[in-house]
This record gives sequence, structure tokens and C-alpha cells, in this order.
Amino acid sequence: MFNGTGVALVTPFTTDNSVDYPALGKIVDATIAGGVDFLVALGTTGETPTLSKEEKKAVLEFILDHTAKRVPVVVGIGDYSTQAMLDTLQAYPMDRVDGILSVAPYYNKPSQEGIYRHFKALAEATDKPIILYNVPGRTVTNILPDTVVRLAQDFKNIVAIKEASGNIPQCMELVQKAPESFSVLSGDDNLILAQAAIGMKGVISVAANCYAKDFCAMVNHALHNEMDAARSLHYKLLQPINLLFAEGNPTGVKYALHLQGLCENVLRLPLIPASSELEKQIKASMPQA
Repeated sequence: MFNGTGVALVTPFTTDNSVDYPALGKIVDATIAGGVDFLVALGTTGETPTLSKEEKKAVLEFILDHTAKRVPVVVGIGDYSTQAMLDTLQAYPMDRVDGILSVAPYYNKPSQEGIYRHFKALAEATDKPIILYNVPGRTVTNILPDTVVRLAQDFKNIVAIKEASGNIPQCMELVQKAPESFSVLSGDDNLILAQAAIGMKGVISVAANCYAKDFCAMVNHALHNEMDAARSLHYKLLQPINLLFAEGNPTGVKYALHLQGLCENVLRLPLIPASSELEKQIKASMPQA
């Protein structure tokens, strides 16, 4: 269910800083039309830490309603408090979602055993498929491959990991050691071509918000070992993708979506819109259809 291209959806805002639901609907439609295989609601790209509890639930419910089962919907549920994570699980309409993306506990730097027990608690509290999320550049904590494999072997509903360490040897170790049914997914848009070559099964992408058609085609070619076609699209997209992250995420992707007429160029503090120089670079580099 979670192979191929997932998209970590942005949360568009109006100029008065409220959630822009019509724009969110347009982005959902555009990503599905572009070929994404599943959607991720309430991830980091969605500026979820800036949303109230009520807004988080409303955004998730809107995405579920608007998607109308056209593709699976995964919801981000993670916390540095295990109990807070479990409380969130109870607050969302879990009967309607298709899976959970759960980030490693951040800031408090648990041991590998603490990480294992954290995700054990989640796996035992739900029967939904769980995608672990390893992004040590944000969380400080690195979920090591042996911990991932232990979780995958012990809990049948832990089915995948979004691996965003950028560490290719660690990715190789994950692919080599993980059960055959377990999906190792990329969290780095500019690495997915190389990671598909070593056996990773897809990506949860930021760039697919704004460059879905080319990005999904590139991933599909790579997963089918059509490397010449994949490489051509990779280099077409490489500079545009790198610019999306030049001043943080989702700063770049929101400006690209604004240029496409899909949402306002508004972020909630502490994030701010792209600088005028980055705006020029993104505008000049946007891939042509």
C-alpha cells in the first residue's frame, strides 16, 4: 500500500493565517492527478506544530473527505511523550485512515531500547499499519537499523520506515536486514534515484506537492529499473528540488505552489516566506511540462 510516491501535504493558509481549505482541496486534487500513490496528512511539511488540536483534526477530516478513498491517506502521529502520542491516537478518526506515520521521539534523546518501547506502545494500541519515521537531523535521535528490524519482526503492523538520515550505508543496511514485506522508503527527494537503485521501495516526498507529474514518473521509472528515463527526470528536477529546501521546509514548496496558483505564500511563525533572491531562483528553475 505504501510503496511508490507518497506526498507530505502542505497546509495552506489564507492571508489572515487561517487554514485555507479550498486551496488544500486543490493541492490534494493536483497531487492525485500527478500520480501520487498515497497522501500524508499532518506531517512536518504541513506545519503541524503550528496547528491547534482542533485544526489538526479538521485538516485531517477535510483531507479524508476530499480524497474520498481515491488514494490511501496516512496521518502523522508522533510525540516525544509516548502517552501524548497515544492520546492523539484516540482523538483522531482512525477508522477512516489507512496508516500512521510516526516520527522518532525528539528532543529528549531516548536510547534504542526507549525507542523500541515507544513504538511498541503504539503498535499495541492500534491495528493500523505504521510507518516509522527516522529524521535525525530534526529529532537528534537516530533509529538504528537493528532497532527497525526488531520492531518489524515483533509487530506485524509496523510495515515500513521513512528513512531520512541521508546516510546511504545505513539505508543499505536497512534494505539488507529488513523482512521482505517491509518497505524502506526515502525521506530525501534528491536521493530517491540512488536509493531505489539499492532497493528502497519508494519515497514520502515534499516536491510531489508542486512537481508531482515529473517526480512520480521519475520514481516509477526508478522502481521499474528504467534508469535512463529516471535519470533524465532526476536531473531535470534536481536543482528545483534543492531550491525547495534552501531556506527550510515548507518555505520553498509554498512559494512554488503559489506560483502555480494553488495557494497563498503564507507560513505561520516561526517559519517565514522565501527571500526575494530564493523566489527568483525558484521561479527561474521551475521545470517545464
